[in-house]
Order: sequence, then C-alpha cells, then structure tokens
Amino acid sequence: MPQRGRGLAAALALLGIVAAGCGSGSTDAPPAPHVGGASGDTGTTAYDAGISEPREDSVYPDVGDPGVDALHYDLDLSWDPKTERLTATESVLLRAARTADHLQLDLARQLVVGHVWLDGKVVPFQHPSKDLVVAASVTKGSRHLLQLTYSGTPEPVTAPTDRSDFDTTGWTIADDGTVWTMQEPYGAYSWYAVNDHPSDKAFYDITIHAPAGQVGVSNGELRSRRTVAGRTVTRWRLPEPAASYLVTIAIGHFTETEDTGPHGLPMSYWTPTGRPGILRRVRYAPQAVAYLESLVGRYPFPSLGILVVPANSAMETQSMVTLGDNRYTLSRDVIVHEIAHQWYGDTVTPSDWSDLWMSEGMATYLAEGNWTADHGPGTLAGVLRQFQGLAKGSREVYGPPAHYRPGSFGEGNAYYPAALMWDTVRQRLGDQEFWSLARRWLTSHRFTSQDRDTLAAWWSKQSGQDLRPLFHAWLLGRQEPAWSSGSRD
Repeated sequence: MPQRGRGLAAALALLGIVAAGCGSGSTDAPPAPHVGGASGDTGTTAYDAGISEPREDSVYPDVGDPGVDALHYDLDLSWDPKTERLTATESVLLRAARTADHLQLDLARQLVVGHVWLDGKVVPFQHPSKDLVVAASVTKGSRHLLQLTYSGTPEPVTAPTDRSDFDTTGWTIADDGTVWTMQEPYGAYSWYAVNDHPSDKAFYDITIHAPAGQVGVSNGELRSRRTVAGRTVTRWRLPEPAASYLVTIAIGHFTETEDTGPHGLPMSYWTPTGRPGILRRVRYAPQAVAYLESLVGRYPFPSLGILVVPANSAMETQSMVTLGDNRYTLSRDVIVHEIAHQWYGDTVTPSDWSDLWMSEGMATYLAEGNWTADHGPGTLAGVLRQFQGLAKGSREVYGPPAHYRPGSFGEGNAYYPAALMWDTVRQRLGDQEFWSLARRWLTSHRFTSQDRDTLAAWWSKQSGQDLRPLFHAWLLGRQEPAWSSGSRD
C-alpha cells in the first residue's frame, strides 16, 4: 500500500513501479452508467444519499481508504465456470474526501486491470498488490467517474477470525460450482474494485451474465431477467446505500419463489433447485419480519429476499439475506437474527469494525433473546442468564466488545455481553422508553454509519440520563459488569 501522506510519484519511486495501464485493445471509455437518471453526470445529486465520511479503520487499517467516498457502483460481471474466469466492466461515481494526487480502491491482485478511465480519459495506475492506485489530482469535495475493466480468477480472502464456520471471505466457489460471497469484515475486493469499509455506503447496480441453466442473484430489486446468446442475464438494483460487506452475489442453480410479507412487502426466496425442504424452512421470513416490526418499527427496505448457498455461515446482506445450507443456519432463530440486522447493521451500520457489537449485540438481543423467550417455554431473564454463561471468559480471552483482538473477529464477546448491555439499558429506562428510542435511533440515523460515541451521546440526550458510563463499562471495561434479571423472572 502506498504510504498515506506521501505523494504518488514518491510512493511509486519507492516501489520501483511505473504507473501505466497494462491492458490491450481499445482505450475508449465504456459507456457511462445508464441508471438513476444521471448518465455520466459527475455533479449529479441522484446519489447524494450515498455521501459518507470515510475513515481509516482502527482494527483493520490496511483495508479501505478514507480519501474516497464512493456514491454509486455499476458492475457488469460475466462468469465462465469452465475457466473460473470473471470478466468485468465497472463504473464508480465517487467524491474525493480529501485533496490528493491519487485515488485508491481495494482490488485483489488476482484480478488484472486492463484500462482505467477518469472522467472519460485514460489515466495511469498501478496495482502491485491489493491496492489499485490511480494517478490523478483531485480536490476535496470534487466528484468523478472512475471506470475500469478487469478479469481473472477471483480467490477468497483469509478472514481475521478463529471461528469454525468460516475462515475466508469474498468470492467462493463451492464443490458443486456454485459461486457465493460473504464478506465481513472485508473481502468484497476479491471480486470488484471497492472502498471496502463500512463507513463508506454507496448505491449499486449489478448485471450478472451467468452460464446457461444458472442464474445470478444479488441485492435489492431484480430489474430484469433474460436470456442472451444462451446465457442468463440478470440486472439488480440496490435502491438504498449499502456498505460493501452487505453486498452479495451468487451464481448457480437457484429457483425463485415469490411471497408477500407484512404490509404487502415483496419477498422472494432463492433456493437450490430441487430442494423443496429448504424452501419450507425459509418461508418463516414473513413471520420474522412481523415480529421484529413489533419491536423496532416498520421493515426499512422496499423488498426482502432470502438466498441459500452451500456455506456454513449466514450473513445479513442488505435486503437479500444469505443463509448457508445447513440445519443451524436455516433454523428460525438464525433467520430472525439475520433479518433483525436489516434494522441494526444495515439501516444503521458501524462506521468502524471496533463497533461490530453495535449490530451483533442488538440482533442477538432481538432474536436469540426476545424472540426465543416469546416463542418458547422460558422467560427473557432465563435466556439472558444463558447469555451470561456464554459471555463468561470471552472478555478475558478476546478483549472487551469494542476493543477485541484483531484476529478474533466475530467472537462471542461481540454478541452476548452487548446483548446483556442492551437489557441493562432497557431495565434502567423501562420498556416503553427503551423500545421507543430503539426505533427512533434508526429513523434519526437512517442509512448512515455511526460509532459508539455518537450512539452513547444520542441515547443519553434522548433519555435525559447520562448512559455513557454504562456503555463504556460494558464495551471497553476489562471486567464484566454485573447484570441483574430485574423483574423479568
């Protein structure tokens, strides 16, 4: 990675690399994005809801770049399973978040870049590792259209975790040839050029060219599905800004089943063809949405999909939840958990990976906590006592929820202590005020990325109580705070 704060020329000289395009063929820029009513207009306001304040991550600083604020990605992806080759054209509408002599995105080295254009002109670039560095002087606040072509065989990225259900993220090819992606905390850069950090949300349009007999699935709304030259071409649009880790893509033998959720919510299930048992299990989704709406308000997106892939984990990918094909990840509590993230995690997203607890703690409290208690023989207090047992020792082994070891991403300390913290807040404020604020936090910060300081200050101001010491003790303290069941036994 070029050292931040140094000039691009100096960085290239240090690396001994000449910045130049290396592709062959035409150097004409591809057509500008044709969606959103803003063709090629880098000054457009069509994607202003994607304006973010990117930051360098405190846990994983080598991924993402605070100099780029992506507003919209337009991806045209063609997959050849015989050669395992991905060929792509990409357009990124972006805002320079600082004045600099270069732009930098994350892109895996396995993907060879052909040409790069900035505002319609060929520009030099270098791509020695996972960083695509474009030589261009930009002024803070200026908007630009970056376009590129690339191809290669994507490979998954090593995940910074000790968990047993996944050890890599990003583009994955299953034994049966199915392509799928889950990419938390990063790994989107394994298949497209991206500012791969949760503080930078953007809109997406994705076109997928799949082999004959297969279909490409992604987030949001399916705009079209047709057959071209014997290949299935699907166009997807994500109409609200999303962090890169919440974007999904899958290519394989999937059958679509349509459904309707609360308030006429359009729903779809993308399940392995010929597996009706899986379809029956995921059709619990409308009931899950209805239950969660009773706690945290109206479902926040215009549609919801469930995608089932041959994986061992599950992911709250925005408006198209990705579930692994196994008994645990297809269980009702996991379905509720991942759908709960559509509120906490997707509508409001952590702006730094130290605040993973912000989404996981509340999703755990909503699903494994409240939903389990309301749909089983036990009480909420009884469930939370189980959380105490699961949390025991995790702080000592992995660190506090908001200051965990970088190599222990997604361990229990991000889930159970944070859920117990939320219950402590609920007991202090009372049910009515707690759930009211839980809903208002979402509507007040809709489609943004936030951190724990902002959250603690907001909850303190809105409740009229200084909750910051409580948040600090639970999230950063070395000792596990005491949790009491209160009156809920």
